Amino acid sequence: MKSEKFTFEGHSGEELAARLDLPVGRVLATAVFAHCFTCSKDIPAARRLSQRLAAAGIAVLRFDFTGLGHSKGEFSNTDFTSNVQDLVLAAKALAKHLRAPGLLVGHSLGGAAVLRAAGQLDSVKAVVTLGAPYDPAHVLHNFGTSLAEIEKNGAAEVTLGGRPFTIRSGFVQDVSAVNLKDAIGNLKRALLVLHAPLDQTVGIENASQIFGAAKHPKSFVTLDNADHLISDGADAEYAAEVIASWAGRYLKLSKPAAPIGAPEGVVRSDEADPEGFLQDITAGPNHHILADEPEAYGGSNLGMSPYNLLSAGLAACTSMTIRMYARRKGWPLKDVSVAVTHDKIHASACASCATTEGKVDQFNRQITLTGNLDADQRQKLLEIANKCPVHRTLESEISVTTDLA
Repeated sequence: MKSEKFTFEGHSGEELAARLDLPVGRVLATAVFAHCFTCSKDIPAARRLSQRLAAAGIAVLRFDFTGLGHSKGEFSNTDFTSNVQDLVLAAKALAKHLRAPGLLVGHSLGGAAVLRAAGQLDSVKAVVTLGAPYDPAHVLHNFGTSLAEIEKNGAAEVTLGGRPFTIRSGFVQDVSAVNLKDAIGNLKRALLVLHAPLDQTVGIENASQIFGAAKHPKSFVTLDNADHLISDGADAEYAAEVIASWAGRYLKLSKPAAPIGAPEGVVRSDEADPEGFLQDITAGPNHHILADEPEAYGGSNLGMSPYNLLSAGLAACTSMTIRMYARRKGWPLKDVSVAVTHDKIHASACASCATTEGKVDQFNRQITLTGNLDADQRQKLLEIANKCPVHRTLESEISVTTDLA
């Protein structure tokens, strides 16, 4: 994805810092991401989510609430209501700069904020919460014994995530007065609730309450063993994949026209993990897979290897070619399964290869045909397998041209 710095005016008139993550191709829709309490726009889960949505053609604005991250202003003067105001202003700034958001995504207290803000934004079609509290006052349990000091003195310094924050009584009073039940019940947008059953910060019962208060269309997906910050890369990738797939249904993403000379469109691979080898591979906004390397080779094993993908193309094309021929002939082929393995062998061991020195690539196919087929039909389908277009491409002269964009 392309990422550019972005600023806009927050509820107090102070400049708020943001990042606008853009697709490499055409922007098909836009979204706003709201981070968790005292977090920032740059937490790993936010970056991973933005990257995945951008790969699907959705531009994402992620920003720091007033007084947090790189945003100006005093955090001690903010509360839940001001966070919602910042969120609405972020959406309006995005609408002015690029396009009004169709999707809101909120993490933890940011999830509660998007539930409240959605009703103020006509462009929003879908809302996603991750580890969000049903009652925003849930955040007060982080203050422990400092609550008494806040009540007595009007403010107290509270350590959150290893950092000191000044919390004023106004924040406590504001968040205690919030009731999201009506906002959720009157959401009138598609809702996706993601939550981890083992979340030690915001219990899973919050997801049940949010889901129960919402009307359809609504969906719930468990994040299994993820922690509250979704800090594990595999968990973040899973959440991002689910959100991207789910959001596409409600944002009605239009598939871009294939470029001239590329009838099947553009397949794009974007680096998802600079520390490893994970790749986001997209074919337009509708199709997405991951590529990676096994852990033994320095990868995270979250997707097929490049040679796995090449073998998959041969296997899929072989199966399709066999099915197409059997269907045209009206033969009783019930099922086709094609297993492909790849290896490098010495050229001298390849009877059909023109090359006699060094090593050559060899793909081995094992085809399983199920159905009431006679011996002649099975033999014919085996011959047809060798006419698979990908098979022919692999055995023909191939030209690869490369340019710097």
